[in-house]
Amino acid sequence: MNKVTYLLAGAASLISLNPALVYAQSDEKLGWEVAAELGVIATSGNTETTSIQGKISATQRLAYWHNEYIFSTLFKEDQVTADDGTKTTEKTAEKYFLSAKSAYQLQQEHSNLFVYGSHAEDEFGAYSEYSTLSVGYGTRLYNADTMQLDIEIGPGYFQGERVLDNDTVQDESGVILRGAASYAWQISEAAEFKQTLSVESGDDNTRTIAETSLTTRINNSLQMKVGFDVANDSKVTEGKENTDTTTYVNLVYKF
Repeated sequence: MNKVTYLLAGAASLISLNPALVYAQSDEKLGWEVAAELGVIATSGNTETTSIQGKISATQRLAYWHNEYIFSTLFKEDQVTADDGTKTTEKTAEKYFLSAKSAYQLQQEHSNLFVYGSHAEDEFGAYSEYSTLSVGYGTRLYNADTMQLDIEIGPGYFQGERVLDNDTVQDESGVILRGAASYAWQISEAAEFKQTLSVESGDDNTRTIAETSLTTRINNSLQMKVGFDVANDSKVTEGKENTDTTTYVNLVYKF
């Protein structure tokens, strides 16, 4: 983990040793913004399934720091019919994802130095566990009244457990280059489109995660969100799929 320590120390020294890195005041509201999402699908009869997707995202804006926290989960059970006709309920998906980012605001508005960490667990995925830690620079490439495009890039380090064909795992780790982009379009007062993309590239694996979503406001606190998630690993064991996709409809409560 020495490489991770060097990355964090380098980011801290950039801030402490350069007096030009002074926060530029903006009109963004300080404080917390939290959103909780929940989507549930249940069927019975000839086909029985249960699917639950949840997500909590929180943003904290301080005078010098912007912090972001995300936790999401996906759980699914399906009814399976055996060759003898008996029916059993089996778990077919169980995923957890957690991320945190702390960004120090620079003199140029919407520019920052950040530290980002994430951890994912997937019982049925190509990697049973996948953790990353990175530092870097972020900025806004395009800023208009209804559209914004933010990007960030920096080096990092990952540790993962790749699932082998005999259900054992192989530990992997190494240096990565992480790049991410976020596009937001306020279509109307009640509708917003978002597209996010992150790429974590290393010698062992390149992980790409993208989310496309459309959110419509029901009232001041409640929204409906339709989305499509794609996650891809370039290196997986034979018999495992490279790409996982999720299509969802969630209710979102903001407070």
